[in-house]
This record gives sequence, C-alpha cells and structure tokens, in this order.
Amino acid sequence: MTLLLRALTPLRFRKWLCAVLAVSVMLVLQACSVELYSGLNQPQANEIVATLIRHGIPAQREAAKDGKMTVFVDKDRFAEAMAILDESGLPKQEFQTLGDVFKRSGIVSSPAEERATMIYGLSQELSRTISEIDGVLSARVHLVLPENDPLKQGLVPSSASVFIRHRASVPMNELIPQVKMLVAKGVAGLTYDNVSVTLVPVAATVEPPTGEVGFTSFLGLWLHPDSVATAQWLFYGMIAIIAALAGWLAYIRWYRRPSVYALDVPAVPAKKA
Repeated sequence: MTLLLRALTPLRFRKWLCAVLAVSVMLVLQACSVELYSGLNQPQANEIVATLIRHGIPAQREAAKDGKMTVFVDKDRFAEAMAILDESGLPKQEFQTLGDVFKRSGIVSSPAEERATMIYGLSQELSRTISEIDGVLSARVHLVLPENDPLKQGLVPSSASVFIRHRASVPMNELIPQVKMLVAKGVAGLTYDNVSVTLVPVAATVEPPTGEVGFTSFLGLWLHPDSVATAQWLFYGMIAIIAALAGWLAYIRWYRRPSVYALDVPAVPAKKA
C-alpha cells in the first residue's frame, strides 16, 4: 500500500481517479439495464437502438462472442421500449433466400421435399420484398400450389394469400393492385384474381418526442438525461470512498515511518593537564 501511494504522483492519481470513475459509471449503468433482445445482427440492433433513442429511451448494444448483438435498456422503461418496438415492427423478421433453403446437407431429397422447399423459398422471397415497402411493419405470403395431374380434367388452380401489417398513417389500400401483381408475376401459374390481400393497420399509441433528445457529457461520457442522476450519485460516492482510502493509506504510511530517537551520550569528564 505504501509503495502504491508513493508511485501515485498528483498527475497519475488524477488519471487513475478518472479511469476508475468512468469504469464505475459504466458498470453501474449496465447494472441498471436489462436485456431487451439478443441474437440480433448488427443492422437489427442499430435500428432498434436508433428507434428507442428517437423516442427518448436510452439504449445500448453489445456484441457477443458469436458476433450476435444484444440490446439493453433501462429496467424502468422496459415495458415502454417493448411497446415502441412492437408498433415499429422491430426487430424485423429475417427471411431466407432460395439459395439458403436449397443448401445441400449431403442427403438426397425426395421430389415432394424439393417441391415443399421451393414453395417455402418463394414465400420467403415474396414476404421479404413486400416487407421492404415503406410503412409495412411485417408481411407474410402463403402459397398454395397444388400438384395437378395433367391427365385429370379437374385441375385445382394455384392461389396465394398475403398478410400485411402496416402503419395506419400509410394508405396501403392504394398499393393492393401492385402487391397482387407482384405476387402473381413471381409465381408460375398464379393469376392476379387468385391473390388475396389482407391489411391490418396499426395505430401509433406512442408518439416520438417533438424535440431532439439531448445528451449530457459527464466525466467524458455522453449520457442520457435519465442516467445523469445515477452517474452523479456514483461519482460522489466514489469520491468519498477514495478520500477515505487515501486517508487510510496516509495514516498507514505515517504510522510505519521510521522513528529517530536522540541518544543520551554520557558526559566525559575533562582530563586535567
């Protein structure tokens, strides 16, 4: 302890103090947060964090060892964050491409399995395309492609059902013809009239703040206003602890200082000449 106190010059002590306080602030803020979503890719995590910050909710993301992202929010605003993400359709669903669904695993597939895989891949591709339309929160495409025998007279026509969940402020009814045409042209043997579209509007119940959310700089860290009080409490608490520790170290150093005592030298009588 004494060696540590001697090594800490005033400049080094200030740097060490700032580093300890900054790390402590981050640890306390992390302890006040709860996991919102995990297993996200980077675009999903970025979109979630940006959406929450626009609504005035502090959020942060961390990368796991496998490269997936985890989003954390303040535990007191967890329910509010979930409501905002639900209305925003986040995190967005990940769709597979035809290349993904047809990855070979070394096992020979039957014709029925190949057909089912093709239908699933087409549904995923169409769902992803429709979900990219502005205002669409989520989209699903269900395809019915019966395997008809050309020798039979009664053929069952192909059909498709499209489900779209969108923001109520977006006039999605005007896009129904384009959506039906997109699906009909994307599947062989499917006609325009055999495509049905179901729209579900979602009204916004949580409005984003009108002004920009400001951040406050504290100890070199940009914090949300809701986190400043916690950071200040931690700062003054750490100052008190470090002051007590410094006082204790100073006392130990003073207590163990080498003592110097005056030696009593007996008087030597002067010799007579």
